[in-house]
Amino acid sequence: MLSNRLPARHSARLPSIAAIAVAAFLLPGGASAQEIDTGDTAWMLTSTALVLFMTLPGLALFYAGLVHTRNVMSVLMHVVAIACVASVLWFIFGYGLAFGEGNAWIGSLDRAFLRGMTTESVVEKMPESVFFMYQMTFAIITPCLIVGAYVERIRFSAVLVFNALWLLIVYFPVAHWVWGAGGWLFGEGPRAEGGIRDFAGGLVVHTTAGVSAIVMAVLLRNRHGFPQEIKPPHMPGLAVMGAAMLWVGWFGFNAGSALASGQGAGMAMTATHLAAATASLVWMGIEWMRHGKASVVGIVTGTIAGLATVTPASGFIGPMGGFLIGIAAGVVCYFVTQFVKQRLRIDDSLDVFAVHGAGGMLGVLLTSFLASPTFQGLGFAENMTAASHFVVQLKGVVIVAAWSAVATWVLVKVTQALVGLRVSKEEEYEGLDITAHGERAYDL
Repeated sequence: MLSNRLPARHSARLPSIAAIAVAAFLLPGGASAQEIDTGDTAWMLTSTALVLFMTLPGLALFYAGLVHTRNVMSVLMHVVAIACVASVLWFIFGYGLAFGEGNAWIGSLDRAFLRGMTTESVVEKMPESVFFMYQMTFAIITPCLIVGAYVERIRFSAVLVFNALWLLIVYFPVAHWVWGAGGWLFGEGPRAEGGIRDFAGGLVVHTTAGVSAIVMAVLLRNRHGFPQEIKPPHMPGLAVMGAAMLWVGWFGFNAGSALASGQGAGMAMTATHLAAATASLVWMGIEWMRHGKASVVGIVTGTIAGLATVTPASGFIGPMGGFLIGIAAGVVCYFVTQFVKQRLRIDDSLDVFAVHGAGGMLGVLLTSFLASPTFQGLGFAENMTAASHFVVQLKGVVIVAAWSAVATWVLVKVTQALVGLRVSKEEEYEGLDITAHGERAYDL
């Protein structure tokens, strides 16, 4: 099912794992011949809670601290509401479309409403209910990332409609392409046949969300007064607390993607932490040299950039790889933020494309080289080299980015036709907290 997300040194057992994953969907009740490993199950229960913690409250607080006081509640509402929508859609048909036995392009509706799943159903040595929940948390956080591109100027009804359609058209299919049994970007067989490497979501999560975010920002148009009249973040401390929660939760995101509590999870966690710490220092250093001050918002933005960039590589690299990815993420993502806002004049309000889109794509490409044992990586697939892996990774980046961009453009137009997209100028200046939700974050 997610056999391609296991560390490279497990490649010899991939065919049997793939067969077990298929059996989980084909046997009555979703049962398989596997026995539950209580240690792995405990880790996956923990990882599930950690990834949900990334969104609620981590991402919600991170974004809320970066907007104006008049839009704090609206951002919190967007994140919470999307989490609820994604959860219900995942239960109705998302799980089956992403991981069900369909074809190379999409899964099936055989598992709609979790039909056939019982307490005896087992996937990857854990109860299938745990696997279902863990993958749900990825479906929750991905559209929530896009929120940062359209804060302070979008109708709440548009948020609900767009994200429901986006999950159906973008996230569920791409998750199947990269992670699903028989998905065409993964390939028809084990990793040795040259399938794409995306351990925890550089393509499925960060590329889809980042590219969709910048398309949405362009079509929605800039906030009134951008950039001169846009005030600094209203509460940097709140953003730091949210970023810290994201950092902790990311261990469930990356180390949990090993689907076991063994050596692969430990190495993924180590590489993840080193990338985050290194990118934070690099981003801080660049700001310090350019502006004479090191900002707290800057250092935690570097943290998120490092985490996003290491995500696809975390299961294939070692500590040195994490360190090098952190350097690359700090430099590249910082200058992409400047390019998008200052040169292109695009109001991707909270830098979703620069941090998640650019970071995710960069991490996917760097995986090709940093998996080398020269950099303490876990090695290449059979009959593959860094160059041949790079070609496969680049193909995945181009295809997923293009699909996300085109699909988002269409979905924005559909949303505009159905419910409208942007609030009025008067509503924008008054703030969405009052105009959309009748609440204020602060009684001033």
